[in-house]
Amino acid sequence: MRKAYIVTVALFALAFSLASASDPDPLQDFCVALKDYSEYSKSAVFVNGKFCKDPKLVKAEDFFFEGLNIAGNTDNKVGSNVTTVNVDTLPGLNTLGISLARIDFAPYGENPPHTHPRGTEILVVVEGTLFVGFVTSNPENRLFTKTLNKGDVFVFPVGLIHFQLNVGKTNAIAISGLSSQNAGVITIADAVFGSNPPVNPDVLTKAFQLDKNVVEELQKKFEVDNY
Repeated sequence: MRKAYIVTVALFALAFSLASASDPDPLQDFCVALKDYSEYSKSAVFVNGKFCKDPKLVKAEDFFFEGLNIAGNTDNKVGSNVTTVNVDTLPGLNTLGISLARIDFAPYGENPPHTHPRGTEILVVVEGTLFVGFVTSNPENRLFTKTLNKGDVFVFPVGLIHFQLNVGKTNAIAISGLSSQNAGVITIADAVFGSNPPVNPDVLTKAFQLDKNVVEELQKKFEVDNY
């Protein structure tokens, strides 16, 4: 009976650890992601969605990224640009559970409401003034906001909808750290009104309590912008 109890507890503990994990801790010093799977397919190991490069072939360049000092192009509909440094651009991040982004804002530009399904974000303002916030999950849907100046830091919990708006007359810059090698991003308006294929307008009409013509017009606008 005692043995069965111990086994049951162990299984529950294992299940809980798997359910609550995000990016697991690496089991080796590093696991540099392969960009060309075919080249090393015979000797590669599949870990965290990326094949690991043979450690003997790893170079310093695998842990290096340059260009984050260069401003992103903010000449777009929202007036912002995100330069992401994740496992896709810096292979050495594979299995390390961390990534980085530079966010550039034109005057009054916005990083529109979005979520990171796999990572918490911590943001520091490098230049300018940003109005930022996030909304909690149902049923409270509480809004937390703050105006940030140069040097200020704010945290956006994993999975929650959040935004950043440049409220200044000059350009703004922020640097974000994320608790995943690939936190992912879902921009709410793009996902809802610009999905491919489009969501049935009847669904959005009822969900947003809008006239169907308004929904269809929004879908056309985001379809033009996204595809």
